[in-house]
Parts: sequence; C-alpha cells; structure tokens
Amino acid sequence: MRMYIFEQRQERCVGLASELRSAGIDLQFITEDFFQTGLGPLLHPGQQTNAILLGECSDIRGHIRTLRSAGCVNPVIVLRDFRNAKDTSDLLNLGADDVIVSPIRGTEVLSRTNSIIRRHYGHAAESVIVGELTAYFDGRDPVVSGSRIKLSKREYSVFQHLALNSNKVISKDAIYDAIYGTSIDQPFDKVIDVYICKLRKKLASASDSGWQYIETVHGRGYKLSSPELPTEVV
Repeated sequence: MRMYIFEQRQERCVGLASELRSAGIDLQFITEDFFQTGLGPLLHPGQQTNAILLGECSDIRGHIRTLRSAGCVNPVIVLRDFRNAKDTSDLLNLGADDVIVSPIRGTEVLSRTNSIIRRHYGHAAESVIVGELTAYFDGRDPVVSGSRIKLSKREYSVFQHLALNSNKVISKDAIYDAIYGTSIDQPFDKVIDVYICKLRKKLASASDSGWQYIETVHGRGYKLSSPELPTEVV
C-alpha cells in the first residue's frame, strides 16, 4: 500500500514515517503544492487504493474539500493531536473516511485503511474466494488448494489489486498506477508483466487444477478468475 502523508511539522515526520513503514506501508510525503497541482494522478484508474493521511494543519477542512471536489475517492484519514468530538464529526461529514488520534500504531492505520479500501471495492469480508484460491485483504499471503503462497512485497501489491477487482478486467496501466502511484523512482511498465508471470507460476504450481488464475485479456489487461467465470470489463 502507498500512502501520501501531509505533515508540516518536521519533528513529527521521522517518528511517523518509522511507525508506518514498520507496518509495510510505502510513504510519500507531500506539501501544500500537492493540493494545488498534484491531484491529477490520483484520478487515474488504479490510484484509488493509495491513501492520504492528513496531519494537523490550519486548513485541514479546506484540503478535504479540495480532494473530494476534485473527484478524489482515495481513503482520507485525518491524524489529530487531541480528541474532539465536534471536530471529528465535522471532518467525517466533510468527506474524511476516518479520524485517528496520536500516538498511532502502523498496524492499526494499515488495518483501518484496508477496511476502507475493500469496502470501496464492494468487499465486506476479509477475503474473497476464487475457485481454489483465497485472497486476503489484510496483508496475508493467498492460500491456494490449502497451501499458503509466499509473495514478495511487489507481487502482493499486484495480486491485491487484481483480487480487489476479481472477475473484472484491469488494464496494465491501472495496475501500474496502483503500485507505483506518483513515486519518483518509476520503472518501465514492462515490470508489471514480469510480476504477472511470477504470480502465475506460483499460483499454478500450488493449485490442484494447475490453473494460473490470472488471465490475459488481449488489448484490455488482466483478470483474476477461476476457469468457469465470464469476463466483466471495467
């Protein structure tokens, strides 16, 4: 998961980054300019799984309004210094998905964000079952035919995006945006094909049926599905 962090107090950034990274969250710190000129990439297909964490600032309500009025549907979590029921109510009504109070634990932030994301994609439960495959949305590796498949961090990110959109065709560009977002160090998009190939081999070798579970829909993208399910294009 990638998370954009807006925190103006430099003394808070080091500890915040350390705690969130310990939970496996990729971070990118953003400035005020992000709300003026940096929102475009968030509207690309696939970017919806990248969350935004807003620290205390004088115009936090304005930033939430800017995000939502621009059409941003990404999870928006507000980090407050103190509890205030009235402020929390106002922020949630403005469009924030969650409000949490310092000090935080990275694992809790990750779980809260995953909950928001999976519900955005129509999943109420912690997992989705596709044939012999069980895909989890909480960071656990998938289980195929009763065996857990160990995935690298990037493999899991690609797999999770396909699982969130199971039985739907997802373009390679959308997967790329979900994984790398607006990261400065962006590889060639061919890297997605490499991860797909690795995932197919792992899934096929573990499944009793030998099914790869990730189909290529030529000219459109990839789809996670069992053999008998029809294709739904999004």
